[in-house]
Order: sequence, then C-alpha cells, then structure tokens
Amino acid sequence: MEIDVDVKAELQRRLARIEGQVRGIQNMLADDRECRDVVTQIAAAAKALEQVGFRLLASGLTQCIQDPEQAESDGYPVAEVEKLFLKLA
Repeated sequence: MEIDVDVKAELQRRLARIEGQVRGIQNMLADDRECRDVVTQIAAAAKALEQVGFRLLASGLTQCIQDPEQAESDGYPVAEVEKLFLKLA
C-alpha cells in the first residue's frame, strides 16, 4: 500500500511528538510525579499513537477505494484493510 507523501510527513511529525511525550513520561517517573499525572500522559500518548494508526489506514483505504484492483494486486484488498482497522479498534 503506497501512502501519500504528505500523509507520511504528517505521520512523521506526529510520531516525533509522541516520542517527546514518552520521554516526558520517563522524566515524570524519574521525578516521582503523581501517579494520576503520569497515567494521564500515558493515556494521551496511547491515544496519539492510535490516531497515527487510524490516519495511516485511512490513507490506505482511500487508495483501495479509488483503485481496488491495484490495491488487491498489491496485497491489500479492502477486506484486509478493514481487518487492520479492527486491530486498532
């Protein structure tokens, strides 16, 4: 499945932010921050990572719908992409 160049750039930016969030969580633990604050940040990072997955699949699904024969020959029939969506759900 080929992902649009702009979408890839967007996802790279989001992942860099998530990486920063995770480093922040590590620092929070090292600084003995309150459990509820750490858990809140973990939840935010997890949600952000989930959104990266959904955005990636949405882009791929768009491609599959536009050219289903090509998507199938690339090994990504619509049913397969649907299964990937359900893995994130």
